[in-house]
Amino acid sequence: MPGVGGGPGAAVTPGLTDVSYSTNTANALIHLYRAEVGKMTAYRQRLDMTTNWSVVTTAGLASFALGDATNSHATFLFAMFMNYFFLRLEARRFRTFEIAHHRVRIMERFFYPAMLGDRVDPGWHQLLLAELGKPRSPMTRADALGWRLNRNYLWIYTAVLVAWLAKLDLAQPKGWVLEFPEAFALADIGNFPGWLVFLMVGGFYAYLIWLAARAARTYPLEEG
Repeated sequence: MPGVGGGPGAAVTPGLTDVSYSTNTANALIHLYRAEVGKMTAYRQRLDMTTNWSVVTTAGLASFALGDATNSHATFLFAMFMNYFFLRLEARRFRTFEIAHHRVRIMERFFYPAMLGDRVDPGWHQLLLAELGKPRSPMTRADALGWRLNRNYLWIYTAVLVAWLAKLDLAQPKGWVLEFPEAFALADIGNFPGWLVFLMVGGFYAYLIWLAARAARTYPLEEG
């Protein structure tokens, strides 16, 4: 128990003695810790599941588009849209994962060290109460999107972009020379001009790069 023994951590601040944690209180916090770790594990699996959906969908659409020269390159544009849907879904799950992660880190940073006799801030439980009373993710939606992009989706989007450009090139006869602005016509979709398709894809990828570059993952408990 805290305060027992002659080690460096034996002398603890008032409020962190064996009286501070009754059996019921300690058991409640231990069960809360186990529940939050279980929630983290479940959401970790859900994050992996979303990434798997994105990979399988991308592979299937790419196989369809490249399997026949008559298949439209618009299939890759649809793949970009589907991957963005999966990205937003995964970012939402990631924010929920981080809520449980933040609570776990609070208990690992304060509760267990105190139980083992270390000196910690006696008001740490107010931080945990605030997290329980008003759950909030420690990262914004934009940061969550950027973090998942950096970890997984930029690689997927790079593969989609390269495959899309390859599809546009493979549709041309051998000896064809790339010349602009005529080359923009390769991306025509019906009466929709190719230059506008290139502009939209370029803008979308610029947005993804911006999300990935600005994303920050900071935890107040880890500072210092």
